Amino acid sequence: MAEETRRSSFLLPPPGTSYVAWLDGARMGTEQGLLEETSTRLGLPVYFGWNWDALSDCLRDMAWAPADHYLLVIERSALVLRECTEARQIFLGILDTAGRYWGLGLDHPGKSFNALLL
Repeated sequence: MAEETRRSSFLLPPPGTSYVAWLDGARMGTEQGLLEETSTRLGLPVYFGWNWDALSDCLRDMAWAPADHYLLVIERSALVLRECTEARQIFLGILDTAGRYWGLGLDHPGKSFNALLL
């Protein structure tokens, strides 16, 4: 029983406030579709610039959605930019950069940013 309890603790969210956004990969087949779905589902601020740099900036400066932990859940992720290999790599790089920024940042200890692609 102790072994089972120990393993299940990994499923519990970390302490603190969490910001979770669910995105639909089927709506993210083009760059424009990805930016629209991301903006709508995350509730990006009105100053969002509708390009890769702006998306990266918003995900690294989450002052518009204060929380301790951020989680993006992308359902049907195989459909995200599936015809646009280069754009898909840019998007995945943005998610990776945001995760590293929040996970390694000394000015915001204990915070996290994760993306779950289903």
